[in-house]
Amino acid sequence: MSSMIGQECPEFSLLNDKGETFESSSLNGTWRILFFYAKDGSPTCKRGCLTFKEQHDLFVSAGCTVVGISQDSVADHQRFKEELGGLPFDLLSDQEREVASQFGVPVYLGKFPAKSSFLVNPENKIHHVFDWLFRPRRHVAKILSELSSVTGDVQ
Repeated sequence: MSSMIGQECPEFSLLNDKGETFESSSLNGTWRILFFYAKDGSPTCKRGCLTFKEQHDLFVSAGCTVVGISQDSVADHQRFKEELGGLPFDLLSDQEREVASQFGVPVYLGKFPAKSSFLVNPENKIHHVFDWLFRPRRHVAKILSELSSVTGDVQ
């Protein structure tokens, strides 16, 4: 996945947690973080989504949009967001893993999707790739640090 750094960000269209079509091209011209996670409700993914929620204002202050993507259905995303007390960003349903495949996000042992994040710049190029394994707080902190180094706006 790190080989994607500097490459054009793949464009895609997926349903969000409200059942609306989300077009990735709507974010062209802005910084964005696309984070792929394994499963709604799993402990690590839950912590990851909550950490992105807790730090959301910092992403916004840097002009960065946060978007979560997993294989879960729209209905699963709706339940998950409700369980977490709402999230200030979209969760997208990639049930066939078509978008995850475009980004090269692997599946381990045939059934465990990797958790990876892609920082995309306003020119629609992948600026940085982050793998988060089991440390979601550290993962989000690394993204914010990198975002701050390139925008100077994270406060």
